[in-house]
Amino acid sequence: MNTILQHASDEPAGTAAKTAKVWDPLVRLFHWSLAACILGAFLVEEGDTAHRWLGYTALGLIAFRVLWGLVGSRHARFSDWVHGPRAVATYLRERLTGRSQRRLGHNPAAAVMILVLMAGVAAVGLTGWMQTLDAYWGAEWLEELHEALANGLLVLVGVHVLAAIVESLHYRENLIAAMVHGRKRTLDHDRH
Repeated sequence: MNTILQHASDEPAGTAAKTAKVWDPLVRLFHWSLAACILGAFLVEEGDTAHRWLGYTALGLIAFRVLWGLVGSRHARFSDWVHGPRAVATYLRERLTGRSQRRLGHNPAAAVMILVLMAGVAAVGLTGWMQTLDAYWGAEWLEELHEALANGLLVLVGVHVLAAIVESLHYRENLIAAMVHGRKRTLDHDRH
């Protein structure tokens, strides 16, 4: 395992922190590409060619991530981080009481957020694509649904970013940077 000088405030100065590769390059490329597509789709004119292609690209990224969640690297696989409702409830209870263990991969609450975000992106993309079909051309209810889903997705993205900041502060580790370089600090009590 590699070491780098990356200190949490509870580590003595001059101590090399052990790190582990958690997020593979494809997970990181997916994450930032999807973020760029979502941001771009909100910045360009609705119905514009660029808006549509950003949506189609986001749908393609979701399809890729589902596939990579089945066959990808350890922490990319759904089997590593998707847990049942009981595990999520237990994690949230432990987190609220300050007894939750840090995890190298996604915690159960983050897993729920990721799945909801992926479903949200898929729903926004599909309702956008449906508007191009003759059967739904000019259907006002579909336009309104697409817009409501897109606005809901923005709220979810905001919650996701806020949660990453809160968890970064709580565990004294920059989780956003980890999604750039792929490494996280390891501790003896980490849950893998």
